[in-house]
Formats: sequence, structure tokens, C-alpha cells
Amino acid sequence: MSSEVAKKEGSLNLKITSKSYVKPDEKIGKKEYQLVTFDLPYLAFYYNQKLIFYKGGNFEENVEKLKNGLGVVLKEFHQLAGKIGKDEEGVFLVEYDDDMVGVEVVETVANEVSVQDLTVAESNASLKELIPYGGICNLEGMHRPLLAVQLTKLKDGLAMGLAFNHAVLDGTSTWHFMTSWAEICSVTPSTTAQPFLDRTKARNTRVKLDLSLPEPKALPPLTNGEAKSENESPAPLVNGGVKSEPILREKIFKFSEVAIDKIKSTVNQTLRSDGSKPFSTFQALSTHIWRHVTLARDLKPEDYTVFTVFVDCRKRVDPPMPEAYFGNLIQAIFTVTAAGLLSAHPPQFGASLIQKAIEAHDAKAIDGRNKEWESSPKIFEFKDAGINCVAVGSSPRFKVYDIDFGWGRPENVRSGTNNKFNGMIYLYPGKSGGRSIDVELTLEPEAMGKLEQDKEFLMENII
Repeated sequence: MSSEVAKKEGSLNLKITSKSYVKPDEKIGKKEYQLVTFDLPYLAFYYNQKLIFYKGGNFEENVEKLKNGLGVVLKEFHQLAGKIGKDEEGVFLVEYDDDMVGVEVVETVANEVSVQDLTVAESNASLKELIPYGGICNLEGMHRPLLAVQLTKLKDGLAMGLAFNHAVLDGTSTWHFMTSWAEICSVTPSTTAQPFLDRTKARNTRVKLDLSLPEPKALPPLTNGEAKSENESPAPLVNGGVKSEPILREKIFKFSEVAIDKIKSTVNQTLRSDGSKPFSTFQALSTHIWRHVTLARDLKPEDYTVFTVFVDCRKRVDPPMPEAYFGNLIQAIFTVTAAGLLSAHPPQFGASLIQKAIEAHDAKAIDGRNKEWESSPKIFEFKDAGINCVAVGSSPRFKVYDIDFGWGRPENVRSGTNNKFNGMIYLYPGKSGGRSIDVELTLEPEAMGKLEQDKEFLMENII
């Protein structure tokens, strides 16, 4: 059945069995948190989607445990139970009050499908059915929950689909929340700090944005209890229009610990005369992907190609912010070269470009970028990642396979389709642990086909 499910489009026939909302267990009162320069550019991005599979356990008992734990964790992370609003001066903020609906939790059933059926390398329509808020813009958080959870009963486990409003938090905060929630559910001693909620400590410039809210999308209709995926609707633009979606493929490439070590040792085999630090695992793997994707795209030698990485700025800003800072504290870093130069030179060339760009992004550079944006605010669009780009989000440092709610570690973790474009990459630690890394890559079909046949990229010949 595995191949059948993977290939059949929209074959899950999900049935919605329950829809509810979860609020913090205790009264908190009215709270407001200003969205700052690090948050605002993402208002026109889409909800950040994650999909986690678990095996075993009693579904009904697990759902009850998850809801109870959610009510507890939301006491500290109550911003996720609020909504996006504006103050009297037109500055965007996160609002919370006890009478708000809270976090949306939908329960669905796909009894004929197993976890293994859905643990596939390439994304498909079946996987998209398991995650809420496909094609939903962050600005819609003005009238939708900021966190939506879909819990699907499978033949032998549970699928947890999550949609987080990306204008409210980044990847570090997302996995901080998930770790805290799991610790509460599994009744393990907490190892995570409470969220640091005052965003203005990182940046206190009040920026007014004139953005129009898209028309609310109608809730998906129900037919005999069957769920209709919101992904079937075109993605809205901020002005209420509709954008055309290019045809793209999304696939996970798994690099073993041995492969990662080989990639890193290869790029570091030549000592550099300028005294530069050795290339990190991230820099080595990034240049490996960048070079081979560029080759797969069959670019002309004079065509430019851009490498983009969204870096965590918590330790880079002055003063540094705690790891538990809740919100967005990331910025995009860019480096560019000609496709011919990237492919003609050894991998050290691309790795050096990436390393220099990352090291140059200090507190002064961050402040300069913020001031430039505040003087002429611009809402990010995917094309801003750069021409012929390879763009990296997420991090293999996020301990996604440690998210254990009390019935075992995840079988598989991946992203949804939202916020993916040609060249977008999400990096996750490999399930096998150690230094293994999963590379979740989105590309045009022709380039993806060539990459799949690139043995050097796949590291098939390593011993």
C-alpha cells in the first residue's frame, strides 16, 4: 500500500471528527506585545507548517493528553493563543485576552493509512491534507488563530500537523514551544527556559505599515464528514488578489553521518593561507548543495546565483538576547557569484563566500539592515531571496526528534508546502542521530530530476 498512497493524489479521504479551541488554563488578562522590525517583514509570508509522525499509543488518550498539555504550556506561550492587531497609531502587535478563542485543534481520521505509508521522500497531495492553513497569509492572523493543530488518527499512529503564524515567531521559538509542550505532556523535568516575551528589548522602533487584509477565506466545506483541504484554494496575496503557483517538486535527501563527515573533510582538506577558521558543517553542506543545484539548473556561466541563509541573531545583536527570546530574531544574509565561477572552482570557493557573509553579519550590520528597512519598509516576497537562489531556513541544531509527548520519539519530521519556492531548503537533523542531516529541497521538476541522478551530490560512492 505504501507506493499506492505515495502516488495517488488526495487519496486519504480524511474525515473530521472534532474541532475545538484550547486556551491557557489560567486567566491571564489583556496583554499586548509590539511586533518589531524583526517580525514585520514576514506579515505577507504564510503560516509556517510542520508535520510530525508518531507510531503507537491510543489516539483518543494521546489527543486528550495533548490538549491538556497545550492548555498548560499556553500559560507561558499565551501569545500563540492571541491574534494580530494594531494599536491606535497603526503599529502591529500581538494581542491576547481571555475571551479570545485560543488555539485551533482539529481531529481527523485516516484509518486505512499507516505511518510508513506517509513516510515518503517526496511531498504529495496526501501529506498536504494533514497540515492546516495551506496558503494562508500571516496577516490573516488578525482574524484567525495564530496556531492551528491538526491531529490525524492513522492505522498505527498519529500525524500532527501544525501551522504557526510566522509574523509572530521563528524556528527557534517554534521548537522552544514544541519542546516545552512535550515536556509537560510526558511529565519529564523541564529543561527549557520560560519564553522571554518582551520583543522591544531586541528592537524598539515603532514602524507603521499600511497593509490591507485579505478577504477571509471560507472554512473548507464538509461533505459527509469528509475534510476538504484548504490547499485546494489559490494562495491569497495581501491585496486580496490571487497568485499563480509554479510547478515545483519537494523532496527530502538524507545525508548520513559518514556522508556529512566526507563533505566537511573535503572542503577542509586544503589549509588556507589567510588564517581563516575551518569551514563548519553548515558551510560545507551548504556549498555542496549550492554547487550541485546550480549545475542541475544548467545555468549559463555568466548567470548569477545567490545563496541566502536566514540566520539567528539572538547572540549577534547588542546586547545579546537570550535563547528563549520569543518572536522572530532572524535576518537573511546573501552572497552572490557567477554560476561558472561556482562550478569551476573547488568547493572551498563557495564555502568561503558563505563563511565571509555569515561572519560579517555582526551587531553593526544587523543594526544597519534594520535602519535601512525602517526608513523604507518593505514586505518580503519570495523573489527577494535572489536570482537563481538557494535559500536555507531551519537548522539541524533544532532537536526535532526529541519532541516526545510520552509515547515515543517521532518517526518523521518535515515541513509543509507554505513558504516554499524554487531553491528553498529546510535542514533537519537525521532521525538516525549523530551528525546525519536531512535536506528538504524544493526545485523545478527538470532540475530536481537531474539532481536525483547526480551521484556526487547524493554521495553514493562514499565508503
